[in-house]
Amino acid sequence: MKLLHPVGKIWKRTLTKWQIKALLSFFAFAMVVGVLLYTRLIVKELSEREKRTVEFYAAIYSRFVSNPNANADDLLYTIEKINSTISFPTIFTDGQNIPNVPYSDYSQNISLDTSLSPHDQKIFMDKMVQEMGSLYPPIDIKNEEGVLIQRIYYSNSTLLRQIQLLPYVEIIIVSAFIFIGYIAFSYLRRTEESNVWVGMAKEAAHQLGTPLSSLLAWIEILKINSDEPALVGETIQEMEHDIARLNIIANRFSTIGSLPKKKTENLAKIVEKVCVYYQRRVPHLGKKIDINCQLDDTITAQINVDLFEWVIENLLKNGVEAIESQNGSVNVKLFWNARGKIMLTIRDTGKGMNSHIRRQVFLPGYTTKKRGWGLGLSLSKRIIEKYHNGKIYVKNSAPNKGTTFAIELPQSEIG
Repeated sequence: MKLLHPVGKIWKRTLTKWQIKALLSFFAFAMVVGVLLYTRLIVKELSEREKRTVEFYAAIYSRFVSNPNANADDLLYTIEKINSTISFPTIFTDGQNIPNVPYSDYSQNISLDTSLSPHDQKIFMDKMVQEMGSLYPPIDIKNEEGVLIQRIYYSNSTLLRQIQLLPYVEIIIVSAFIFIGYIAFSYLRRTEESNVWVGMAKEAAHQLGTPLSSLLAWIEILKINSDEPALVGETIQEMEHDIARLNIIANRFSTIGSLPKKKTENLAKIVEKVCVYYQRRVPHLGKKIDINCQLDDTITAQINVDLFEWVIENLLKNGVEAIESQNGSVNVKLFWNARGKIMLTIRDTGKGMNSHIRRQVFLPGYTTKKRGWGLGLSLSKRIIEKYHNGKIYVKNSAPNKGTTFAIELPQSEIG
């Protein structure tokens, strides 16, 4: 008798291809609109903040210029302190919009090539002034008689430009995966192969979900705490991590189906990096789960980093999702076993599995969850056994006693 996977049953009882396509399109459109609106709000707020900084800068400078008794040392000290807080380009000009010289003293965050001739430097600075003026009107500096004596031109900071580009990068990535999903659903068949390809599209959306959701959260944090430089700097670092992760996800999917390149890597560093990344994002699930690592940092192996990290993430995700209570732990251990092979175990304190589930947990399309296509462990098995000549299996598990997954790499794979 032919066994029909649970995915097939769910598919027949619920949504048609066209309904799922419509839902995917709606989801993509809603996500794009949400990202654009959030980005627009934060860009507007940061733009206003930078404008206020320039106006304050101009007011301080004008006050010293208008006061004949002002102390030049006090002026230089004040400007130096203000400059240290400015991260966007600025250029001082005279009343006729000619950049003040020396340029290095009257500009900031400008990529001026000092090896150019004075004439070429002037051409470059004039061009920058024109570009800045087309973006924002300059801030005027007047003396005590109200005569215009200088102007401050400015433009967007690097952070602001990156945030402006972020939604377009996300739109391109989401569009690419929606296209993949469309192709997959168009050629859906009642075979395991078709289910795998459909699941790949779902897995792509799932993989993208974590960094994209995090980016939306980071943008909200920036919006609320834009006047706290320390928190803004930390948030920007996390945003850079999530953007880098989007690139990693793209590399992973491009690698599946072809022979990946491997090189000698320190496994402890790779595993720890994934654990740290996932630990920071566990609170988003509304749970307090500790990811504990016990790693032998002398172990190296020939691996493909992007794919191997994917396996660790799948196992960590399964471990965290298996914990139904608000508290729990996932314990990761890397060591040499008695046979001289590399062993990596991931043990959770979750609900565990019975013998029936243990036998089928690596089958493509098999899942006990209400959501998902059951491809995480199937892909992990393919990555470990086909690409790394190793083994992945359920070491032990029992209902209400947690589960331990094990990865074993042969001695021939040791770097």
